[in-house]
Amino acid sequence: MDRRDFLKTAAAAGVAASVAGCKSAGGDTLGHSDLGMTSNETGMTYRTNPKTGEKVSLLGFGMMRLPMEDDEVDQETVNEFVDYALEHGVNYFDTSPVYCQGKSEKATGEALKRHPRESYYIATKLSNFSKDTWPREAAIQMYHDSFENLGVDYIDYYLLHAIGTGDGMAEFNGRYIENGMLDFLLEEREAGRIRNLGFSYHGDVKVFDWLLLKNDKYHWDFVQIQLNYLDWKYAKLLNKRNTAAEYLYGQLSQLGIPAVIMEPLLGGRLASVPDKIVAQMKQRDPDRSVASWAFRFAGTQPDVLTVLSGMTRMEHIEDNLKSLAPLEPLGQEDLDFLQEIAAQMMEFDTIPCTDCKYCMPCPYGVNIPEIFKHYNKCLNDDNVPASRQDPLYRKARRAFLVGYDRSVPKLRQANHCIGCGRCAHHCPQRIPIPSELRRIDAYVERLKQEKL
Repeated sequence: MDRRDFLKTAAAAGVAASVAGCKSAGGDTLGHSDLGMTSNETGMTYRTNPKTGEKVSLLGFGMMRLPMEDDEVDQETVNEFVDYALEHGVNYFDTSPVYCQGKSEKATGEALKRHPRESYYIATKLSNFSKDTWPREAAIQMYHDSFENLGVDYIDYYLLHAIGTGDGMAEFNGRYIENGMLDFLLEEREAGRIRNLGFSYHGDVKVFDWLLLKNDKYHWDFVQIQLNYLDWKYAKLLNKRNTAAEYLYGQLSQLGIPAVIMEPLLGGRLASVPDKIVAQMKQRDPDRSVASWAFRFAGTQPDVLTVLSGMTRMEHIEDNLKSLAPLEPLGQEDLDFLQEIAAQMMEFDTIPCTDCKYCMPCPYGVNIPEIFKHYNKCLNDDNVPASRQDPLYRKARRAFLVGYDRSVPKLRQANHCIGCGRCAHHCPQRIPIPSELRRIDAYVERLKQEKL
């Protein structure tokens, strides 16, 4: 079945099946979770960790996209963001040894250490992507470095990072099984230095399924998945290596494993939708932002523990708080509406980049995420003319070229890619990055020379 046929089938069938995704494994009705829903004086919605009884804020702070200046984290601004988030009920902070060019953990630790340890939960990861970090000694060093960078003697939520990437099961075995690291982490959980052990999933669903089959042995405390209203049904059409979020969430729900949600905005794509979709959303709910629809969709799923957001500006925090503090769960009509929106968005052939920056830094200085972001924005705004015969060719050409130079410095544009392929191996969305950069660069040259 091709993309168009799939979209027609999905639209005809409706989204009745999504109701099941908005019920817990026990069959509770929409918005009433096995994890429970509570709030405090801040208005924040909390979900209960079934193992520990901890009340976790439904909005989690993803420390992946921290504000940077000259390749250094703006610590003063991060401190301000963390203080504001804690003051307004956010208590879950997610980082990694590889975020922000390896500087996120330390910045997160610096910001949080000014607050009582019991007032927040820290999540970090064993991000041993590179083969030189697969050996046991190197992986254990990465683990211990996280404690030092964060300034803690225990980690609340620890993850095997991005399982299913690369060549799937073979890579998973090399990173976690053959070197004994999974056994080591299980021992660390038993000793209390890890309070909750889980994994984040990207890529080969066989690895995801295998780990869930082994749940009686490993007893996963939580699992982090990519979930949003576009990936709910269309993840595989966006990228053949991805898996529908409806399936991932459903499997976790059946086993009673809380889900932590990443990429609720699909790397910002669901906060910057085509104008015609903005109009539909505003007509349905004039007082809510475009991004709010995505956060409420994720939060409405009752077995979600927290929804992560990489917030780089104060207005991001403020808007997300309006969405989840407190959460007003979506009803079935709203869920149907979002699946109609998703079907419309699938008509745009955007690049499925989530701005995770795992591809960075490029050794040749190419700013891969910004190039893809600009291309996707122009496509959504109908500023990617197909030929000089387009009625708005001049306007669209200027918007694309001027916007490209403004958003990506010339020395970091796609024409500087030499095709080494280093970036593609690290991409959890399995985007063929060099070929996409070549395609965009060729398009830019045709626009400049007016040869469309």
